[in-house]
Amino acid sequence: MILNWVWLGFILCAIAAALVQTLGGDAAALPRLMSALFDAARGGFEVSLGLVGVMALWLGLMRIGQQAGMIDAFARAVNPVMRQLFPGVPAGHPAQGAMTLNISANLLGLDNAATPLGLKAMQELQSLNPRPDTATNAQVMFLVLNTAGLTLIPTSVIAIRQTLAARQGLTGFNAADIFVPTLVATACSLLAALLAVAAVQRIPLWRASLLGPLAGFAAAAGALVWWLSRQPPEQAAQWMGVVGAGAILGVIALFLVAGAVRRVNVYEAFVDGAKEGFGVAVQIIPYLVAMLAAIALFRAAGLMDVAMGALGAAVAALGLPTDFLPAVPVGLMKILSGSGARGLMVDVMQAHGVDSFPAKLAAIIQGSTETTFYVLAVYFGSVGVKHTRHALPCALIADAVGLVAAIFVGYAFFK
Repeated sequence: MILNWVWLGFILCAIAAALVQTLGGDAAALPRLMSALFDAARGGFEVSLGLVGVMALWLGLMRIGQQAGMIDAFARAVNPVMRQLFPGVPAGHPAQGAMTLNISANLLGLDNAATPLGLKAMQELQSLNPRPDTATNAQVMFLVLNTAGLTLIPTSVIAIRQTLAARQGLTGFNAADIFVPTLVATACSLLAALLAVAAVQRIPLWRASLLGPLAGFAAAAGALVWWLSRQPPEQAAQWMGVVGAGAILGVIALFLVAGAVRRVNVYEAFVDGAKEGFGVAVQIIPYLVAMLAAIALFRAAGLMDVAMGALGAAVAALGLPTDFLPAVPVGLMKILSGSGARGLMVDVMQAHGVDSFPAKLAAIIQGSTETTFYVLAVYFGSVGVKHTRHALPCALIADAVGLVAAIFVGYAFFK
């Protein structure tokens, strides 16, 4: 419902502003809106169509990973940590496996697989709920961790960047250079979510079985960031691309080798998974076209410039830089809608160029935050939970930390 009013407000405000401009003597105002509307619709379709090949490739590789048992192996590896975070879930309960697989799918960027696994996990957790209309501690922790959404490989963001780079005529463009910055920003968001829920639920986080993996991950990420920060900006950007591309290719090689060792017909598995790529890409066309059209009207009417000018003046009055502002709406929209935020991200990349600082920052924000209201509505609604307790405040804390972290990380890596 909130997204409905946002979308409606964009369009009606743009039309009203254009009418005022027309009455003021600007005869080109309404034609400018019409041109922007149809250009946005065509652009949304072209971006979605460009995703077909990349999504088919990735989903095919993920199917190999699933049949080779690598995703299950990853789930088993993180299961000791899961037991510490969900003390109310009995050992061996089906909810543990469903939650582990859901978080594992999110880590690997498998959104289409993560959602059904998450719904299954909520159903299993609901079987342990003595008050079916009120969320349990385990359900709140699970939901907030989902909204924080640690993602190792931001597949869809990389695919969109590569598609737009081709449309903008960029050669030698490395869409994976946001891999490390996104990982750092989303790790900050996840840590904030974990600390917020643990503080409310009084979960001790100092146990070695939990603190060890978190400290190891933080140390590795910190060492990588420290090393990159000591390089010249151009060289650091090149190394980020190398690390990002190397990580993705390493996962692909691991899946293929594991499939070959386990005698999986990797070619057939790839084709079966790739068939879903077209459907996934086509699914986002209506959402992307709808949001791009509304944003295009809002921008063509001059309202985006007015809003960003007011925000820029406030930021400048505080003595802060303002070149990050075009990317901020992506983070604000992401709380409401993933498709809406995707549309804003594409708009920033088209308006400023996919290799610009605002576009890179928008990509980091898109990859390091989650659709909080959507996730809470769908997951809690699927099991009839009406009283979500501290889930929303903790999730919004994580969103705020993720947005701020993304901005700082963007400056640290790309400025």
